[in-house]
Amino acid sequence: MLLEVFFRNRLRKLLTGEDQILLSRRIPSLEDHFRDIDDFGLYLHIPFCRQICPYCPYNREIFDPELSRRYADAVIREIDLYAELVDGRPVTSFYIGGGTPTTMLNSGMEKILNHAKSAFHLDCAPHMESHPNDLTEDALNAITDMGVEYLSIGIEAFQDHHLKSLHRPYTVVHAKDAVSRAVEKGFQCVNVDLIFALPGQTFAEIEQAGETLVDLGIHQTATYPLFNFPYTKWGQNGAAKNGYLSHLFARRKMLRILEDIFYGSGFDRSSVWAFTRKGVQKYCSVTVPLYFGLGASGGTYLRDVFYLNTFSTRAYIEAMESGKSPIALATDLTERMQMAGWLYWRIYETRFRRDQFYERFGVDFDRIYGRHMKVLSALGFLKSNDEEVVLSDAGSYWLHVLEDTFSLNSIGQLWGASIADPWPDEVRL
Repeated sequence: MLLEVFFRNRLRKLLTGEDQILLSRRIPSLEDHFRDIDDFGLYLHIPFCRQICPYCPYNREIFDPELSRRYADAVIREIDLYAELVDGRPVTSFYIGGGTPTTMLNSGMEKILNHAKSAFHLDCAPHMESHPNDLTEDALNAITDMGVEYLSIGIEAFQDHHLKSLHRPYTVVHAKDAVSRAVEKGFQCVNVDLIFALPGQTFAEIEQAGETLVDLGIHQTATYPLFNFPYTKWGQNGAAKNGYLSHLFARRKMLRILEDIFYGSGFDRSSVWAFTRKGVQKYCSVTVPLYFGLGASGGTYLRDVFYLNTFSTRAYIEAMESGKSPIALATDLTERMQMAGWLYWRIYETRFRRDQFYERFGVDFDRIYGRHMKVLSALGFLKSNDEEVVLSDAGSYWLHVLEDTFSLNSIGQLWGASIADPWPDEVRL
């Protein structure tokens, strides 16, 4: 444990130049921070679920129809606030996550999206998460009527006993039917989430799951290992301690099985964990360089500031209804921190051009990170030329493991503190 803390602190210092990162209770001057940005990404958080999964780290609570309608009105008020700040500049990505966004179908989701379309210059189609139990034919019609063209379905496993252990309220047959209906609906991209390294999961089960996804005709899959967050139910009762999960090398073998299946079926790697069919525009979450967030726990990452809305749905609604800011925590970003954030997400996407770094920061990429790239290249983690850096499959896995040593702990601290207190005074990472 002490060695892990030491390593994490050294990694933070190496990447950001900071001994610690402090987020404090304050409201940044938004007009200043939104200036001189050409386009934005947009994130909308829907905090409602029909049940709480014991492993899920995200901000969520049980769906309540009346509360969801008040939430929709609160989000619309926040949209109006940002419409003035964005001032007609294009929104080039729009991701709706949660929680379970499809819980709000016919309970305010349509109202939010219609208002967003009128308030912002949306130069994109929305990408939205969904639950298989919500994907009836009528629901899929409602989703497409809202203009959603990229849909993600949280299936997580393709064996009934694993679905039961994850507390997922459906069977494999039901899940496959939901995916088939979505694929037949004609979305630009249907993504299916799959968790591996589940307790007791075998390599044969991973192979079966991968082949099932290909047979279903999906356009993309996001395959990721089961992570342990201390504030989740599993984290609190010790059911998902690291020793209970598959070893790192077993995880690597599971991911290699999936790589072989998807590469052999016409997919490319589109992020550390995701595989997308060739020729398909990928379903993506918030990996764009700059974005602003709406709703409870919505986060905003601009050039020199990061801030986070209160995680409490009721506190968020009350703030918006009373004309107050929903921002709970903020931190200024030094240029070194901005560079580290840029590199983090570019590595997550597994490839980037060097000139993109120069366009963003006005400095040569190799001047800042060249020697690090040489070390990683010598280890076989990436291929590099004068124009582009591309991660290998081994690099995608092991560099993400390295990032997780830093990021998952920080996310756990930040989200855990924000869930415990709607308006924390500060959080030190």
